[in-house]
Amino acid sequence: MKYQPSYYYNASREIIDTAKRLRKNMTPAEKILWQELKGNKINGRHFRRQHPIYRYIADFYCHKEKLVIEVDGSYHNNPEQRDYDKNRDATIDEYDIRVLRFTNNEVLNRLEEVIKRIKEACS
Repeated sequence: MKYQPSYYYNASREIIDTAKRLRKNMTPAEKILWQELKGNKINGRHFRRQHPIYRYIADFYCHKEKLVIEVDGSYHNNPEQRDYDKNRDATIDEYDIRVLRFTNNEVLNRLEEVIKRIKEACS
């Protein structure tokens, strides 16, 4: 896809290139969730993985729903990381994009519940 500033919410070329690299290095939890999201399996919605949004990269993004899905590892329990995530979510919210966060543990051990919550967000 050709670079479209609005589609990437004015992300820089550097962020877009980083997102491309990250697609090749997904975590185990991200890989599992991607198997459930790709191919329009969730209410017919198209999801992209490692999608640039302004100066951030969303783990998964549905443009039609303006929905970001984040899969967080244990480092997100760190107070500094939580503050960063809070600020990041607030910035993404300025684009009228919702953010759903799940832990790696939720994806790995309660996948059906995660999928149910995503379907509800897409209905």
